[in-house]
Amino acid sequence: MGQQEKVTTSLADAVGAEIDAALAPVDADLERRYPGDPGTRRPVHTVYVPGDVFAADTVRSWGERALAALDEHAPDAASFAAVLGLDDELAEPVYARVRAKLEREPVEDLRIDFEDGYGNRPGAEEDEAAARAARLVAEAYRTGTAPPYTGIRAKGMEAAVRARGIRTLDVFLTGLMEAGGLPGGLVLTLPKVTYAEQVTAMAKLLAAFEETHGLEPGRLGFEIQIETSQAVLAADGTATVARMIQAAGGRVTGLHYGTFDYSACLGVSAAHQAADHPAADHAKAVMQVAAAGTGVRVSDGSTNVLPVGPTEKVHAAWRLHYGLTRRALARAYYQGWDMHPGHLPTRYAAVFAFYREGFEQAADRLARYTSRAGGDVMDEPATAQALGGYLLRGLDCGALDIAEVARLTGLTRADLEEFAAPRRGGTAAPAPGAG
Repeated sequence: MGQQEKVTTSLADAVGAEIDAALAPVDADLERRYPGDPGTRRPVHTVYVPGDVFAADTVRSWGERALAALDEHAPDAASFAAVLGLDDELAEPVYARVRAKLEREPVEDLRIDFEDGYGNRPGAEEDEAAARAARLVAEAYRTGTAPPYTGIRAKGMEAAVRARGIRTLDVFLTGLMEAGGLPGGLVLTLPKVTYAEQVTAMAKLLAAFEETHGLEPGRLGFEIQIETSQAVLAADGTATVARMIQAAGGRVTGLHYGTFDYSACLGVSAAHQAADHPAADHAKAVMQVAAAGTGVRVSDGSTNVLPVGPTEKVHAAWRLHYGLTRRALARAYYQGWDMHPGHLPTRYAAVFAFYREGFEQAADRLARYTSRAGGDVMDEPATAQALGGYLLRGLDCGALDIAEVARLTGLTRADLEEFAAPRRGGTAAPAPGAG
């Protein structure tokens, strides 16, 4: 060993203590406002079904209709790969996994719609539909046939529909309580938000429901739909969406982009309203930055081009949907909306191809990080966290199997979870031997 260096310092301990004291409020604020991702499963999509259409067999029916579309328009891996431009080595595994997914779990997140997809109906009719939805949801969870996530979108907090939205939400939640309690995968969506005060009002409404039924404070969370210009940029030039997250007092779980309402709000003509329009990219970039580190997740919107009709038309719609989904995934929008059963094959094809294409490289990088081995990329803890999250999302949706992940990384699922979300507000664990 060489000669040990002499280490000297100049600052008194009191200096560090004074800085600690000065920054203590900042430390607490960072911990409160930016707790990090919750580490729970993230659905790859949200399926919207009007409240009057929702039935006990909705999820199974969507899966069957999606499989029928494959049988008719792409009956084997080669034909499906040709439509989407999949590489030969991905064609069979992606196609097989898509079919298996549609048979096993065709919908990951279901939203029963009492807003735009439902319209304005007589009050008694909407009451009955909301009560029926609660009964069917409770029954689905009881029998194990519910998707991982299920909930409703009631009308929002605008003056004209506020009372109706509050009542529908009350009828639905009360129905769930009477049927045995709130399910673990319950999700609520607040649409047409323009001011942070509307978010605060929603939080107060849910707090009142919790108090009425003796529920744990904070049990009910909700998503915010970003579909108005005011939700992105306030009159004073600040980012409204950032204030909305804070206005909910920790109840916001997601920000969902509304493609067509937002586009129309900005005056984009109908022919150019799409998820890849520059106006959409701007809104989603603001959403993404506002949500980063807060534990609030972001979701892309939908396409209104449906894969129906003759095969040529279906293939064109599939290519569009596949391309938009892949584009969103590359931009870290891991969730989007699907409005028709025919969208499910390309949703899962895009998701599975995305994770399988990058699987071996991600696994190798994480394995090298944990072993401190060399390589052509030097990763840091934050990147290891992203790699762990990538592999976990691939496992959760069915793109990857734990056996193949373990074989290439030497890690268990628990290990991956520690890398992806070691603690709220933390970073991935350092590699062994790292200082």
